[in-house]
Amino acid sequence: MKNKSPYLIGLFLLLASALQAQQLTRFAVVDLPKIYTAFFQDSKAVRDFQEKSAKVQADVDRMTAEIQGLQKSKLDADTAGDKTTALQLDNEIYKKSEYLKEYYRIKSAELEDQKKKLTESTAFLQQVYDEIKIVAESDGYSMVLNLKENTGILWYSPTVDITDKVIQNLKTKAGR
Repeated sequence: MKNKSPYLIGLFLLLASALQAQQLTRFAVVDLPKIYTAFFQDSKAVRDFQEKSAKVQADVDRMTAEIQGLQKSKLDADTAGDKTTALQLDNEIYKKSEYLKEYYRIKSAELEDQKKKLTESTAFLQQVYDEIKIVAESDGYSMVLNLKENTGILWYSPTVDITDKVIQNLKTKAGR
């Protein structure tokens, strides 16, 4: 029996290491911005964001058309040789162009901030993370990486992308 003990211990260690070698870490990837867009595009907060964005674009278009009209008037004044009017129009064009640039910069920053708040709301993120966890665990993944924020991902197989499955589960649970 003493002769068999080292063999049994060796066999046990060999078996344990073989079992441990079988346990692989499986990674999945998810595209969070795609989930945000697909799942919450019908929410009130997103509709409000889209309305504000459309209003800002309409204001920019209106101001741009006004500036273009002034540029045409200035060109007409230049052609007619009316330097005083051309100079006044040039000054007005400059002021309106500067206002438009500042308006666009401020409104773009506001919209970007509102968009960021939309995607970072606690309840929203918790719901998404819970669903990612459920899908990952049910499919046997032990780690999920955000595809858009992880610069370390050089290549991945589409078979490990669980984005569409997460979106489908979220929509099913929301009754859509």
